[in-house]
Amino acid sequence: MNRKFLFSLMAVIMILSLVMAACAQPTEAPTEAPAAEAPTEAPPEAAPTEAPPPTEVPPTEVPPTEAPPAYEGMSVAAPDCEYGGRFKSIEAVDQFTVKFSLCSPDPAFPAKVAFSAFAIQDKDYLDEMGGDSAMMSEAPNGTGPYKFVEWVRGDHITFEANPDYWGEKALTPNLIFRWSTEATQRKLELDAGTVDGIDNPAPEDFETIKADANLQLLERPALNIFYVGLNNTQPPFDNELVRQAVGMAIDKKRIVDNFYPAGSSTAEQFAPPALLPGFSVAGDGAKWYEYNIDEAKAKLAEAGFPDGFETTLSFRNVVRGYLPNPAQVAQDIQAQLADVGITVNINEMESGAFLESVAAGNEPMFLLGWGADYPDATNFYDFHFTGASENFGTPYPDLVEKIKEAASLSDPVARQAVYDEVNALVKLHVPMVPVAHGGSGTAWKAGVQGAQASPLGNEEFEIVAIEGQDQFVWMQSGEPIMLWCGDETDGETLRGCEQMFESLLSYKTNGVETQAGLADTWEANADLTEWTFHLREGVKFHNGADLDANDVVATFAAQWDYTNPNHKGNTGVFEYFGGFFGKFLNAPPES
Repeated sequence: MNRKFLFSLMAVIMILSLVMAACAQPTEAPTEAPAAEAPTEAPPEAAPTEAPPPTEVPPTEVPPTEAPPAYEGMSVAAPDCEYGGRFKSIEAVDQFTVKFSLCSPDPAFPAKVAFSAFAIQDKDYLDEMGGDSAMMSEAPNGTGPYKFVEWVRGDHITFEANPDYWGEKALTPNLIFRWSTEATQRKLELDAGTVDGIDNPAPEDFETIKADANLQLLERPALNIFYVGLNNTQPPFDNELVRQAVGMAIDKKRIVDNFYPAGSSTAEQFAPPALLPGFSVAGDGAKWYEYNIDEAKAKLAEAGFPDGFETTLSFRNVVRGYLPNPAQVAQDIQAQLADVGITVNINEMESGAFLESVAAGNEPMFLLGWGADYPDATNFYDFHFTGASENFGTPYPDLVEKIKEAASLSDPVARQAVYDEVNALVKLHVPMVPVAHGGSGTAWKAGVQGAQASPLGNEEFEIVAIEGQDQFVWMQSGEPIMLWCGDETDGETLRGCEQMFESLLSYKTNGVETQAGLADTWEANADLTEWTFHLREGVKFHNGADLDANDVVATFAAQWDYTNPNHKGNTGVFEYFGGFFGKFLNAPPES
């Protein structure tokens, strides 16, 4: 038998045997549940580990943070009003509120604080610079529509649009100021297209510009005065009869006819006719002395100078709206005074040095003028004749008294009556000889949008643009002296500052009315001795600092308080503050 078959058969038999044996076993009955036994003790457990403490449920509200410290507002106050100034105190009431308390009513106060000499500085920056105009001019820090880029002395200043400006952004990204004392040069550059606008074109060019389709001429109202200044501390002008003689010896009409453009007029008073109250139409001061050589000679003889005398006439060769031809006018006055026996030596000076010397009282006779900073008679009389500077020497007490009286009156009729007395006293004392109210203008390329000829000379370049140009070039009559204008009086300097800095209030574009500036609202008490200003929030200086009330207090304190660490400036005279607001706090006694 096959072995393989045999192994297979044996395997089958074994499997069958196992199956049969399993089937033969009986099925077991289910066993009963065993009787319950006494429970044995649970074996001892290991000591449980200490569970971690439950975590605190996070609070549903953020716990309150500590309240910020209260705003520490600055204040500066005079012990009383006997020191002779108009300010009594300046106080930061809160972060965005400033209050000025005055020693006497001042109806012109809003127009005064709008002026660019009182543009607000960042307190920390002012402290860092120590109020030094030269240092501040290296990196001016304002809030205005343009920021400083560079000043290449003797050539140009470059500004760029401020991207963080709180108001309407400048239309032209880049602004360049250039200058030339020569009206002919300014006109040539405008014709050539190397500049886009010029100030004070020569009177003889007015009609040519009007006739040129590529140009536009804007005439500026004659809100100004050109005068011959006489210093009463410099002999022989310490003699009132001599001053009166000079007042009679100058032929004003000849000067205006020969050297001034259309729109100009001879001056009978120091204030221009548009300032009412202020300009007199009645009384002895309404009309100046008649031009009369014989009477002038008689006055000189009465004064003890029958053969005349020799003196110096100083001027700066800078064209202004009130004096379009300085050198020619100086020569003409020299010739006119020679007719009465006065020998005049002409002294042409650099602009900054000239202004500083005149303000210090060093020039016996000089040519100067004034354009309105704000439309009120106080801007003319108070600034010039109450001792803010020494231009005319020692102030005349009776004149000072009447000027201060007029400035404190709010009723126009009452003010005018006092100004009639003021003008009569000016004519009597002759601190200067009024010559002309000068018409002037600006000239621009025909395509310039926003061109202006502001009666205040404060053209706003943020609204000026030429389609397709990202740069605007302006050429004026002179180079700025500094770029902090708290201690400056030069018009070309002020215009430079006005592109970068802003005051509490401002003037309407191309006008004279006061409007909001860094303060958006303001109010006064009934008698006009307290003025409160509410600042705009969110205004930033060019260095990123936030504007607040302490900046305002620090700015005014630097000028008002003679002992303030920032009372430095350029010359240290701060003529505008003295002219607008009287004497300085803590000033040393006058010698």
